[in-house]
Amino acid sequence: MLSLLEALQGGGTHTVAGLAARLEVDERTVRRYVEHLRDLDVPVRTVRGRYGGYRLAPGFRMPPLMLTEEEALAVLLGLAAGSRSGLAATTAAAVGNAAAKLRRVLPEALVRRVDALLRATDFTARERPAVPPETRVLLLFAEAARGRRPVAITYTDRGGERSERVVFPYGIVAHSGRWYVSGHDSRSGAVRTFRLDRVSAPALRQGTFDVPDDFDAAAHVVEGIARTPWTHEVSVRVSSTAEQVRGRLPVGTAVVEDVGEEPVDGGTAWVRVRLRVERLDWLPAVLASLDRPFVVEHPPELRDLVRALARRLEEAAGG
Repeated sequence: MLSLLEALQGGGTHTVAGLAARLEVDERTVRRYVEHLRDLDVPVRTVRGRYGGYRLAPGFRMPPLMLTEEEALAVLLGLAAGSRSGLAATTAAAVGNAAAKLRRVLPEALVRRVDALLRATDFTARERPAVPPETRVLLLFAEAARGRRPVAITYTDRGGERSERVVFPYGIVAHSGRWYVSGHDSRSGAVRTFRLDRVSAPALRQGTFDVPDDFDAAAHVVEGIARTPWTHEVSVRVSSTAEQVRGRLPVGTAVVEDVGEEPVDGGTAWVRVRLRVERLDWLPAVLASLDRPFVVEHPPELRDLVRALARRLEEAAGG
């Protein structure tokens, strides 16, 4: 369709047969494209007669950005969904400004349709507050990760303490409204994860480095978050596979590891689930939803909550 518009932009009257040959489609498709352009308020005129065909109305100028309905919908929905999910890499104002500028250069008919969908659409996932890093910080780390360049930074930890260090970025991860970078840390001599919104004064350093072949930046970030100290430390053994357990637990809350025990009588091996949580009340239902045998190792309070849930379920079943 955009190829048709470009052809018409060249001026003059174009026959249907000529347009079909140029676009390598049949004449029926050309007529359908013309109707699509008219729906987008593009003034395509029909010229009748022996040498007739289609032409653009005098004075029409193609907008600086011309998108199909599907493309415009993809961009605007992406901005809206990304902002709600906390994955925006910029401020909410920047997202809103980008959407407004896009609307101004799109045909009015297309804007009306997309806006109608956005106003009528609700999202089932709860809105997450975003903590975006400075744009220059995010882009510099992206450049460093691609080129495998070390970065000197000033980092402020959760306690407000500032430190100078050099980070060798292995990968960048967006998770739960925050942006992280994982890589080798010169200060600790270990692989660390840093929140990019706590980074200031980044500067590329000379030299390059290698990233371990088996390094998974997303897994490293999620596991690091799961190991962050919380009010309760939980340990549960589950007769299941690590993949099945990870698929049922909220991302970033648990570390799942093999126990090392051999299965009995051909059964399923056991894995140990370690969690650090602020509250225990939601865990019994999650553990029950695994539909696998499990043993609460600690804390004792969780055992009591599991027993209480079992009693309520038995009563509800009329037992």
